[in-house]
Amino acid sequence: MRPHSARFAAWRGGSLLGKVIAVVNQKGGVGKTTTVVNLGACLAAADRRTLIIDSDPQANTTAALGFPKNPSRRTLYHALILEEPHARLVQKTQVDGLDLVPSDKNLAGASIELVSVENREFRLSKFLEPLRSDYEFILIDCPPSLDLLTLNALAACDSVLVPIQCEYFALEGVSELLDTLMRIRRNLNRNLGVEGILLTMYDDRTTLSRQVSSDLRSFFGQQVFKTVIPRNVRLAEAPSHGKPIIFYDIHSTGAASYTQLAREVVSNGAKRIGQGLERFDPGTGATTGPGVEEGAGID
Repeated sequence: MRPHSARFAAWRGGSLLGKVIAVVNQKGGVGKTTTVVNLGACLAAADRRTLIIDSDPQANTTAALGFPKNPSRRTLYHALILEEPHARLVQKTQVDGLDLVPSDKNLAGASIELVSVENREFRLSKFLEPLRSDYEFILIDCPPSLDLLTLNALAACDSVLVPIQCEYFALEGVSELLDTLMRIRRNLNRNLGVEGILLTMYDDRTTLSRQVSSDLRSFFGQQVFKTVIPRNVRLAEAPSHGKPIIFYDIHSTGAASYTQLAREVVSNGAKRIGQGLERFDPGTGATTGPGVEEGAGID
C-alpha cells in the first residue's frame, strides 16, 4: 500500500543506512507509539526502507499497524529470550517498505527472564546488528519505564527521539530523562546521541501549549524539532482502524505534521549522529565548554 499523494515524491534527503532510533519517554501517554507508527510509515512512503521494533508488551504499535492478536505469532520475546533469527520474526506491513518485529503480552516476562542472562542489556543490539544493512531506519517503540526492555533499546540505538506532551511539567520531565540518558551513555552506549525532542498534543489555541513550546525551545535550542504534532481527531482515530495516518486521512493536519517530521529526521540525521549528552547540565539548563552559549541545549 502506498499513499495517493505527490507529497512523498518530492523529497528524499541524504542516505542514512542502518540508523537506529529509540523513541523514549519514561512517562506514558506522550505519543511514543503514535510517533513510531506514523514516522515509520512516512519514511517508508518516501522510499526509505524502515523497520519498526515493538518493544512494549502492550503491543499497541503492532495493533496500530493492522496486526490482530495472534498467540502463535513470533515476537520480540523470541528474539530476546530464545535468540530466534530475524528471518522468522520480521513481518511485512501493509505499507510498502515498512516491516515490523511485533510484540505481545509475553514480552512483559522478558525483563524478569533476562535478569540472570549474561550481557542482558545487549540482547537487542545483537539481534539488530545483521538487520542494519537491510534498512535505512530502524525505529524502536519503548515501554513507559526504564526497565531491561528500554535499557536494551538504549544500548542498541544510535540516537533517541523524545516525545514531550505540551503540559505543565514537560520541562522537568525531559530534564530528568536526559539526565538518565547521560548515565546510559557512560555505562552502556558511549555513542548515544539525541535525535531530537518532539512536541506532541500541541494546541496553539491554548496559552499553556505556546508557553511549553517557548520554554523548551529556549532551554534546549535546536534539539527541539521544528515540527510539532497537533491534537488531531483523525490522528487519534487511525490506530483503531489499524492504519498509519497517511493511509487513514492523508489530508489531515496529523498526516502533514508527521510528513514534515520525517523530512526533518532525514535531513538532520547526519548532523545529529553522535551529538553529545555530556555537555548537558540538567541542573542549570546550560551547556558547558568554550564558545557555547547558555541555553543552547544539547549540541
